[in-house]
Amino acid sequence: MHMHSAVDMIYPLILSGILFHISDDSGINVLNVGVKSGSPGIIPCLYDEKHKENRKYWCHGFIWSRCSILAYANKTGKFSLTDYPNQSIFTVQWENLQTSDSGYYWCAVEIGGYNIQDAGYYLYLTVQSVPDVSVVSSSVSGHEGGDISVQCLYSSGYQNKLKQWCRIKDKRCYTVGRTNTSQNSSVQISDDGRRSFTVLMTGLRLTDSGWYCCSVGDLQVPVQLTVTKPKRVPDVSLEEPQVPVLTVTETKPEIMITQTGTEEKISHVDRFCLS
Repeated sequence: MHMHSAVDMIYPLILSGILFHISDDSGINVLNVGVKSGSPGIIPCLYDEKHKENRKYWCHGFIWSRCSILAYANKTGKFSLTDYPNQSIFTVQWENLQTSDSGYYWCAVEIGGYNIQDAGYYLYLTVQSVPDVSVVSSSVSGHEGGDISVQCLYSSGYQNKLKQWCRIKDKRCYTVGRTNTSQNSSVQISDDGRRSFTVLMTGLRLTDSGWYCCSVGDLQVPVQLTVTKPKRVPDVSLEEPQVPVLTVTETKPEIMITQTGTEEKISHVDRFCLS
């Protein structure tokens, strides 16, 4: 049921109130995702756990009440949506967007029922041939106890903008150039001042898996982190190898009677050599 009012566009979602960008003053900002034209991309949409069974969709338009539904979950098209109920998240994926595709989009959940509005929050896709903010890889993986590195790139116009590494689920952000005792010491961010900053996460835990974003100024780029258990190395036995034992048995000689009536002792070897 796609029912909204004009003021719903400022309604920041019932889907756990999750927006990617968290400002310093804790204000809510529109997620502005940097997208490279002509290249594939993917973004996550989070929703409340109670909506696991509800149908999810992707909508385009500035006004919530008049947005155009482009795709439903688990359907293919220009945009492909995949629902992960166990994680309370669905992803929106595309292969090729052009600069003309820039605009407002909505992550939405169909609630259903008479006079009951759907739940959704909006974001803005900025499609550029050369994005102002991008990442070297939008998907990284590591083993429990190990570490990963993410390189975030930015244009010269964003050199003096605030740079952050944010976890989308709990809205926790780590900032370049600031000291905060509440921040996890396992996350280190360094800005080279030459259009890139690097995020280093050490001592990875399985619970670190999830979606993050490189945030520079008002632009964000999502990054998916997957942490797995390290592969177990089978035990190698240190026992000494068994040396085969060679058993030698003594063969009794055989007796042969000659024409003269005398006895001769011959071995098996001699016997096979007789003509």
